[in-house]
Amino acid sequence: MNFRMSFIEFAVEQRILRFGEFTTKAGRLSPYFFNAGLFDHGDSLRRLCQFYVQAIEADGLSFDMLFGPAYKGIPLAVGIAMTFAGRGRDLPFAYNRKEAKDHGEGGLLVGAPLAGRVLIVDDVISAGTSARESVEIIRAAGAFPAGVAIALDRMERGRDARSAAQEFEENHDLPVIAVANLDHLLGFLQHHPEFAAHAAAVHAYRQHYGSFA
Repeated sequence: MNFRMSFIEFAVEQRILRFGEFTTKAGRLSPYFFNAGLFDHGDSLRRLCQFYVQAIEADGLSFDMLFGPAYKGIPLAVGIAMTFAGRGRDLPFAYNRKEAKDHGEGGLLVGAPLAGRVLIVDDVISAGTSARESVEIIRAAGAFPAGVAIALDRMERGRDARSAAQEFEENHDLPVIAVANLDHLLGFLQHHPEFAAHAAAVHAYRQHYGSFA
Protein backbone atom coordinates (compact mmCIF):
# COMPACT_ATOMS: atom_id res chain seq x y z
CA MET A 1 0.00 0.00 0.00
CA ASN A 2 1.47 3.41 -0.93
CA PHE A 3 1.73 6.21 1.62
CA ARG A 4 -1.33 8.05 0.26
CA MET A 5 -3.61 5.06 0.81
CA SER A 6 -1.94 4.44 4.17
CA PHE A 7 -2.75 8.02 5.14
CA ILE A 8 -6.44 7.57 4.25
CA GLU A 9 -6.56 4.33 6.23
CA PHE A 10 -4.88 6.03 9.19
CA ALA A 11 -7.31 8.98 9.08
CA VAL A 12 -10.29 6.59 9.05
CA GLU A 13 -8.87 4.53 11.93
CA GLN A 14 -8.35 7.69 13.98
CA ARG A 15 -11.86 8.94 13.09
CA ILE A 16 -10.39 12.11 11.65
CA LEU A 17 -12.06 11.09 8.39
CA ARG A 18 -15.69 10.16 8.99
CA PHE A 19 -18.63 9.13 6.85
CA GLY A 20 -22.28 10.13 7.13
CA GLU A 21 -24.00 13.44 6.37
CA PHE A 22 -22.14 16.68 7.04
CA THR A 23 -22.81 20.25 5.93
CA THR A 24 -19.73 22.00 4.53
CA LYS A 25 -18.91 25.72 4.84
CA ALA A 26 -20.25 26.10 1.31
CA GLY A 27 -23.61 24.68 2.45
CA ARG A 28 -23.16 21.41 0.58
CA LEU A 29 -24.31 18.12 2.11
CA SER A 30 -21.16 16.01 2.12
CA PRO A 31 -20.99 12.24 2.71
CA TYR A 32 -17.62 12.60 4.45
CA PHE A 33 -15.89 14.96 6.86
CA PHE A 34 -12.17 15.51 7.44
CA ASN A 35 -11.08 17.37 10.57
CA ALA A 36 -7.31 17.65 10.98
CA GLY A 37 -7.86 19.33 14.35
CA LEU A 38 -8.60 15.84 15.72
CA PHE A 39 -4.93 14.86 15.31
CA ASP A 40 -4.69 15.93 18.94
CA HIS A 41 -2.35 13.35 20.48
CA GLY A 42 1.40 13.14 20.24
CA ASP A 43 1.53 9.88 18.30
CA SER A 44 -1.22 10.79 15.83
CA LEU A 45 0.47 14.13 15.10
CA ARG A 46 3.82 12.37 14.73
CA ARG A 47 2.38 9.98 12.16
CA LEU A 48 0.54 12.76 10.34
CA CYS A 49 3.77 14.74 9.97
CA GLN A 50 5.52 11.66 8.61
CA PHE A 51 2.90 11.50 5.84
CA TYR A 52 3.43 15.19 5.07
CA VAL A 53 7.17 14.65 4.75
CA GLN A 54 6.66 11.68 2.44
CA ALA A 55 4.40 13.78 0.19
CA ILE A 56 6.81 16.73 0.19
CA GLU A 57 9.79 14.53 -0.61
CA ALA A 58 7.86 12.69 -3.33
CA ASP A 59 7.07 16.03 -4.98
CA GLY A 60 10.74 17.07 -5.02
CA LEU A 61 9.95 20.74 -4.33
CA SER A 62 12.91 22.97 -3.46
CA PHE A 63 12.47 25.03 -0.27
CA ASP A 64 14.52 26.41 2.63
CA MET A 65 12.12 26.68 5.56
CA LEU A 66 8.56 26.08 6.77
CA PHE A 67 5.73 28.47 7.63
CA GLY A 68 2.62 27.43 9.57
CA PRO A 69 -0.36 29.83 9.44
CA ALA A 70 -2.29 30.23 12.68
CA TYR A 71 -3.78 28.15 14.02
CA LYS A 72 -3.75 24.62 12.59
CA GLY A 73 -0.57 25.27 10.64
CA ILE A 74 1.42 25.95 13.81
CA PRO A 75 1.69 22.37 15.17
CA LEU A 76 2.13 21.14 11.60
CA ALA A 77 5.15 23.40 11.01
CA VAL A 78 6.71 22.27 14.30
CA GLY A 79 5.99 18.58 13.75
CA ILE A 80 7.10 18.54 10.12
CA ALA A 81 10.33 20.36 11.02
CA MET A 82 11.01 17.77 13.73
CA THR A 83 10.30 14.94 11.29
CA PHE A 84 12.70 16.38 8.72
CA ALA A 85 15.32 16.81 11.48
CA GLY A 86 14.95 13.13 12.32
CA ARG A 87 15.74 12.37 8.67
CA GLY A 88 18.89 14.50 8.73
CA ARG A 89 17.53 17.81 7.42
CA ASP A 90 17.41 20.62 10.00
CA LEU A 91 14.88 23.20 8.75
CA PRO A 92 13.99 26.55 10.32
CA PHE A 93 10.31 27.28 10.82
CA ALA A 94 8.05 30.20 11.68
CA TYR A 95 4.39 30.93 12.25
CA ASN A 96 2.15 33.95 12.65
CA ARG A 97 -0.10 35.27 15.36
CA LYS A 98 -3.67 36.28 14.60
CA GLU A 99 -3.05 39.57 16.40
CA ALA A 100 0.23 41.49 16.71
CA LYS A 101 1.91 41.33 20.11
CA ASP A 102 2.64 44.79 21.53
CA HIS A 103 5.16 43.73 24.22
CA GLY A 104 8.21 41.48 24.50
CA GLU A 105 9.55 40.74 21.04
CA GLY A 106 6.32 42.13 19.53
CA GLY A 107 5.09 41.66 16.00
CA LEU A 108 3.01 39.08 14.16
CA LEU A 109 5.71 36.46 13.52
CA VAL A 110 7.26 33.87 15.81
CA GLY A 111 10.23 31.65 15.05
CA ALA A 112 13.02 31.89 12.51
CA PRO A 113 13.20 34.97 10.25
CA LEU A 114 11.43 34.39 6.95
CA ALA A 115 14.11 33.97 4.30
CA GLY A 116 14.70 32.12 1.05
CA ARG A 117 12.03 29.78 -0.34
CA VAL A 118 9.30 29.20 2.23
CA LEU A 119 6.94 26.19 2.15
CA ILE A 120 3.54 26.87 3.73
CA VAL A 121 2.05 23.92 5.64
CA ASP A 122 -1.66 23.79 6.51
CA ASP A 123 -4.45 21.25 6.91
CA VAL A 124 -6.60 22.02 3.85
CA ILE A 125 -7.33 24.74 1.31
CA SER A 126 -11.02 25.65 1.42
CA ALA A 127 -11.58 29.27 0.49
CA GLY A 128 -7.81 29.71 0.25
CA THR A 129 -7.82 32.71 2.62
CA SER A 130 -5.14 31.36 4.95
CA ALA A 131 -2.85 30.43 2.06
CA ARG A 132 -3.24 33.84 0.42
CA GLU A 133 -2.51 35.64 3.68
CA SER A 134 0.56 33.45 4.19
CA VAL A 135 1.86 34.35 0.73
CA GLU A 136 1.44 38.05 1.56
CA ILE A 137 3.25 37.68 4.90
CA ILE A 138 6.17 35.83 3.30
CA ARG A 139 6.57 38.32 0.47
CA ALA A 140 6.28 41.29 2.86
CA ALA A 141 9.25 39.85 4.76
CA GLY A 142 11.33 39.75 1.58
CA ALA A 143 11.17 35.96 1.24
CA PHE A 144 9.66 33.82 -1.52
CA PRO A 145 6.69 31.42 -1.15
CA ALA A 146 7.60 28.00 -2.55
CA GLY A 147 4.18 26.35 -2.37
CA VAL A 148 1.62 24.90 0.04
CA ALA A 149 1.48 21.42 1.55
CA ILE A 150 -1.90 20.19 2.81
CA ALA A 151 -3.31 16.93 4.17
CA LEU A 152 -6.38 16.40 1.96
CA ASP A 153 -7.50 18.01 -1.30
CA ARG A 154 -11.29 17.69 -1.50
CA MET A 155 -11.12 18.49 -5.25
CA GLU A 156 -14.40 20.40 -5.15
CA ARG A 157 -15.40 23.23 -7.44
CA GLY A 158 -15.05 26.63 -5.90
CA ARG A 159 -16.28 29.86 -7.48
CA ASP A 160 -15.86 28.38 -10.96
CA ALA A 161 -14.93 25.01 -12.52
CA ARG A 162 -11.65 24.94 -10.61
CA SER A 163 -11.09 23.56 -7.13
CA ALA A 164 -9.79 25.85 -4.38
CA ALA A 165 -6.35 24.26 -4.76
CA GLN A 166 -6.34 24.73 -8.54
CA GLU A 167 -7.49 28.33 -8.17
CA PHE A 168 -4.68 29.04 -5.71
CA GLU A 169 -2.09 27.38 -7.95
CA GLU A 170 -3.13 29.37 -11.00
CA ASN A 171 -3.62 32.71 -9.23
CA HIS A 172 -0.28 32.58 -7.41
CA ASP A 173 1.76 30.37 -9.77
CA LEU A 174 2.60 28.13 -6.81
CA PRO A 175 2.19 24.35 -6.39
CA VAL A 176 -0.15 22.71 -3.88
CA ILE A 177 1.14 19.40 -2.51
CA ALA A 178 -1.55 17.16 -0.98
CA VAL A 179 -0.83 14.04 1.04
CA ALA A 180 -3.99 12.61 -0.52
CA ASN A 181 -7.03 13.77 -2.47
CA LEU A 182 -10.61 12.74 -3.11
CA ASP A 183 -9.60 10.27 -5.82
CA HIS A 184 -7.31 8.49 -3.33
CA LEU A 185 -10.21 8.39 -0.87
CA LEU A 186 -12.44 6.81 -3.53
CA GLY A 187 -9.72 4.28 -4.32
CA PHE A 188 -9.50 3.35 -0.65
CA LEU A 189 -13.28 2.94 -0.32
CA GLN A 190 -13.51 0.77 -3.44
CA HIS A 191 -11.00 -1.67 -1.96
CA HIS A 192 -12.76 -1.95 1.40
CA PRO A 193 -16.14 -3.73 1.08
CA GLU A 194 -17.20 -2.60 4.56
CA PHE A 195 -17.40 0.95 3.17
CA ALA A 196 -19.36 0.05 0.00
CA ALA A 197 -22.36 2.23 0.87
CA HIS A 198 -20.14 5.22 1.57
CA ALA A 199 -18.19 4.65 -1.65
CA ALA A 200 -21.35 5.14 -3.72
CA ALA A 201 -22.24 8.33 -1.84
CA VAL A 202 -18.72 9.80 -2.14
CA HIS A 203 -18.59 8.96 -5.84
CA ALA A 204 -21.95 10.70 -6.41
CA TYR A 205 -20.67 13.74 -4.49
CA ARG A 206 -17.53 13.80 -6.64
CA GLN A 207 -19.63 13.69 -9.81
CA HIS A 208 -21.90 16.49 -8.61
CA TYR A 209 -19.46 18.91 -6.96
CA GLY A 210 -16.04 17.76 -8.11
CA SER A 211 -13.63 19.82 -10.15
CA PHE A 212 -12.65 18.19 -13.42
CA ALA A 213 -10.77 21.24 -14.74
